[in-house]
Amino acid sequence: MDSTSSNRDAWFQDAAAAQIKSERMVRAELLNGRVAMLGFVIGVLTEALTGHGILSQITFGVLGLS
Repeated sequence: MDSTSSNRDAWFQDAAAAQIKSERMVRAELLNGRVAMLGFVIGVLTEALTGHGILSQITFGVLGLS
């Protein structure tokens, strides 16, 4: 195996690793966005059911916000 094919193989390995990392980041951001939307909807539903605002839900009344 000569150095030219070794360099080319290393380049392909680096390019493949970068593409895999990029695809993982895209999937992670999609999951993060979906979890954020779910949390927001749960907060709004809890506010509708209990009458306590989102800030009151987060602090659990510790700060006297009720």
